[in-house]
Amino acid sequence: MRGEASVMSQETLLGSAGGHELLRGVVESSHDAILIKTLDGQIAFWNAAAQRLYGYSAVEAVGRHVGMLVPPELKDEEAGLLERIGRGERIEHYETRRAACDGRLLDVDVTLWPVRTRDGSVTAACSITRDITDRKRAERELAELHQQRRHISLALQLMGGSEVIPGTMAASRYLPSTRGQGVGGDWLDLIDLGGGRVGVIIGDVMGRGLDAAVVMGQLRSAARALALAGVAPCDLIQALDTFTCGMPEQFVTCVYLEADPGRGTVTACSAGHLPVLLVAPDATVEPLAVPTGTPLGVGGLPHQQVSLTIRAGTTLVLYTDGLVETPRSDIDAQLAVLTATLRDVFAPAVSLEAAADRVLNTLLPDTAAYADDVTLLLVGFPAAPLATASLELAGERASVPAGRRFLLRVLREWGLAALEDTAPLLVSELLTNAVCHAGGPIGLRMWLSDRELGVEVSDGSSPRPRARLAAATEECGRGLILVEALADAWGTRPEVTGKAVWFTMRTAPDAAECAVSC
Repeated sequence: MRGEASVMSQETLLGSAGGHELLRGVVESSHDAILIKTLDGQIAFWNAAAQRLYGYSAVEAVGRHVGMLVPPELKDEEAGLLERIGRGERIEHYETRRAACDGRLLDVDVTLWPVRTRDGSVTAACSITRDITDRKRAERELAELHQQRRHISLALQLMGGSEVIPGTMAASRYLPSTRGQGVGGDWLDLIDLGGGRVGVIIGDVMGRGLDAAVVMGQLRSAARALALAGVAPCDLIQALDTFTCGMPEQFVTCVYLEADPGRGTVTACSAGHLPVLLVAPDATVEPLAVPTGTPLGVGGLPHQQVSLTIRAGTTLVLYTDGLVETPRSDIDAQLAVLTATLRDVFAPAVSLEAAADRVLNTLLPDTAAYADDVTLLLVGFPAAPLATASLELAGERASVPAGRRFLLRVLREWGLAALEDTAPLLVSELLTNAVCHAGGPIGLRMWLSDRELGVEVSDGSSPRPRARLAAATEECGRGLILVEALADAWGTRPEVTGKAVWFTMRTAPDAAECAVSC
């Protein structure tokens, strides 16, 4: 009987006269679920679309409480909506969840408005409900896909700059964009080049998202491989330019530096990147005098490298355009702000980590709204060696024992008696190679840091030696294999007038090794 009375009440609401029949036809043909409920939640009207959406017929629904459609955790929400309707409010496109008769939870968009009597009193609420389950599912899938792409992009970006180089202080910051796909093509890398030298590179691929991050990852991997192979900065940038020209519509800026504390120099080459700033020990700030060059991918124009003397205690400041480019200010003005900020930050003694935070807080006070990703790298120029010694030798066989005697004398002066058996053997191999294959003047240089001894032999020949497996009948070809086996590290690099071959031997364990052994 309740169902029949309820249906009759529904008939009464719509009426049976001609005009009301037309209204009834419109309501019943609607694709959206339309229902009317009293202010205490009793359902008074239920159209065909509501039956299709929730699974209840009009006979089953009318007269029951609307709470049958509301998930338990949203009961208070429904009561709040009815209270607002009772106050005469209209609620449009309210997204929530509702339960069908089979227990399925539906994402819905609900619009409610009050039903009034002739005197204006609110007696009921009319709601139009649209099923947005498919749309919400697509939005969730898109959000998950976006998050996956962002995670991959961020993982690619964070792979750089993770190397801890003994004796080198550094602090880096990376902030993905808060707009669009977020992570972009910024990258940075610190590279232990061996022989006391450190490679530093920072770059920016135009665009954002996974595509820019993938290109960035390729360039960073290529740059690291070239740097570890001892390629000079200019040649490294030129190789990256050739590599980038093979990619469609890519525009990349970067700068690569080699810091050599033994000589107190930095060799650098830039491909259209923003100027590297130098913060001296007295907190004065000036740009590193490196020709800007053209960005990678332009092609056809050579890049230039320069070698500059750097004072011990100098901090190198590298960054991408996201730090200094804003839509409301000129980039030159922002560079001036960065310069002044660095001067203020480094005036008192400060750690690089604290300095990086203060620079970001000053240049980007609103970190919730920046359009481009931001990268900042502060690198303390490695400390000069504790001691150095050098000797120039003639390109003759007598130079081999002379170089060996020099090395032994220096080892004793430096208190490195433990290396007196191995180091002379290795330097003899390098000097012999230089005498046999280069001729001319030969340079022998030694340096001592707080963790290792370094030895370098330079000559005027260009071909760079490489270790190889000698045949059983060969009398030569085993020298570099011996160096590789007995030295902790070794390598070669081009010089202005030839090449240099170096090796290092540990004099003290690394902090990580001490921690393990302790």
